[in-house]
Amino acid sequence: MPAHQLTVSIKRAYEPAHERDGTRVLVDRIWPRGVSKDEAHIDLWLKDIAPSKDLRTWYGHDPALFEEFRRRYQDELKAEPARAALSRLRELAAAGPVTLVFATRAADHSNAAVLRDLLLRSGD
Repeated sequence: MPAHQLTVSIKRAYEPAHERDGTRVLVDRIWPRGVSKDEAHIDLWLKDIAPSKDLRTWYGHDPALFEEFRRRYQDELKAEPARAALSRLRELAAAGPVTLVFATRAADHSNAAVLRDLLLRSGD
């Protein structure tokens, strides 16, 4: 059981960074278009935690497919190198506030939302 309540937030890369974001982790495989590295204020880029290209292509951010996307993505997170990246993310969240940064418009239907839910469930 962690010594403190986990604080895991999600935020689009196009939103301004804030000090209360804590450690900012980019969870996309590709750098967000039109955002400079200075503007993004990314502390860590975990490319290996992003969904596979095949899964992203299949999903296409269609909300009707989100639950199946969630299931398939969680399966991908059980294999290396995604498993090690998720472990690293858990360590960061246990140490203090973490913000998962992503590019897609649909925050509630993003891989970041799946990761946040996984981290918060594992912190119970």
